[in-house]
Amino acid sequence: MQPVIDARIFIVDDDASVREALAWLLRSRRLHSQVFDSAEAFQQQLESAPGAAPEQPCCLLLDVRMPGLSGLALFDWLIERQLQLAMPVIFLTGHADVPTAVDAVKRGAFDFCEKPFSGNVLVDRVEQALARSDSLLQARRHAAKVRERQTELTERERDVMRLVVAGLPNKLIADRLDISIRTVEVHRSRVFDKMEVASAVELANLLRDWQG
Repeated sequence: MQPVIDARIFIVDDDASVREALAWLLRSRRLHSQVFDSAEAFQQQLESAPGAAPEQPCCLLLDVRMPGLSGLALFDWLIERQLQLAMPVIFLTGHADVPTAVDAVKRGAFDFCEKPFSGNVLVDRVEQALARSDSLLQARRHAAKVRERQTELTERERDVMRLVVAGLPNKLIADRLDISIRTVEVHRSRVFDKMEVASAVELANLLRDWQG
């Protein structure tokens, strides 16, 4: 698997030795990490960040049991804000916490690793989590660009675009909209230019990927 560029792993664990060991392990694989000794400290950083939502690929290594706010409570807080989607969560659990961690995975956590864990297995899962984060963030940026391009369309151009994507030829579009074929051709050309596509198929694929 190709490494994700400019990625960051957040480590939230109240045990200093665990934090240090995880940070060292990740450094050995050229992965950057940032450590927090409590769920509250991590939560505070997210709340103080502009927009809060991740802008670079990342994942969270999260201890289940900690004094104060537990890892599960933090996970629920992330779910409420839909932050766990672009920031996949890997729980670090003791044997007694495995059923709880499995339930968290069913609710959207990326995975869990039971302590003591295999360093290679954990880092492999971290890299897979980062790849998922990167894919989602790229999809969001793509969707934002498509939305921005659509705002440049006039109402009539949007009407033409919908019928083009539906597969209608220019003559039927002209009949539906009660305009001339030449006018349809002009609007069609402008739609392609503004949406930065070269064909109706490319336009349909662009909108399908954005909606999907």
